Amino acid sequence: MGVVNVTPDSFSDGGRWFEPSAAIEHGNLLLEQGADLLDVGGESTRPGAGRPSEEEELARVIGVVRALADQGAQVSVDTMRSRVAAEALEAGAQLINDVSGGLADPQMAPLVASAGVPFVAMHWRAHSAQMDLEARYADVLAEVIAELEQRVAGLLAAGVGREAIILDPGFGFSKDAGHNWALLAGLEQVVALGHPVLVGTSRKRFLGRLDLTAGPDAEPTPPTERDAATAATSLLAAQAGAWAVRVHDVPSTRDALSVWDNVRAAGGARA
Repeated sequence: MGVVNVTPDSFSDGGRWFEPSAAIEHGNLLLEQGADLLDVGGESTRPGAGRPSEEEELARVIGVVRALADQGAQVSVDTMRSRVAAEALEAGAQLINDVSGGLADPQMAPLVASAGVPFVAMHWRAHSAQMDLEARYADVLAEVIAELEQRVAGLLAAGVGREAIILDPGFGFSKDAGHNWALLAGLEQVVALGHPVLVGTSRKRFLGRLDLTAGPDAEPTPPTERDAATAATSLLAAQAGAWAVRVHDVPSTRDALSVWDNVRAAGGARA
């Protein structure tokens, strides 16, 4: 899943694709590089980010979704708003990726149920402005799994088909670095819930602090220098059974996964 941020304040690319023409061009490049699916979003969910108005989000997203879908791309819309999701589906989107899992907008679950489209429900506790305050766990893996199960139950009760639900453990959302590493180590248990799992570690903060010998005040590497680490987490996600990985840089992750494919094809017992 290649990321197409149509925002002026993305943590990863600083608004490079904010203009619709640039976003469309970038989406086409990601497809050429091997992305299977494009995730188009108009709201930054970096820590501390404010929310755009609904009208602004619609203006950012719908034209880009329509243009990419008209060119034959498989398009996901990254939104927490049911109206944005509905108009994106009309414009050709085929999947809804909601980082709130339907909690931010009570009309999202009924929309998904009526539309019958795949729906990514991420583990979520609060909007970006407050989410770091909610990074409190006694056992992060057990609690994330329990809260994802609660979300699945809520979606099913709203009429969403079980086969439509994709889960995302929400790396970086209301989680500190230690929480993220623990989730990655236990990802197979999330997969064991029986739903396809989307993993979104790409360029996240915890990948900017890989030096275990560095002090707590050490500066993290810039987001664009975290693609090798992202590729490593993509490989780990694939080995754990993830359905897809959401990445900003497609070639590095494609290469990492191709290495794994070639090792498996060679027939080694460990592969």
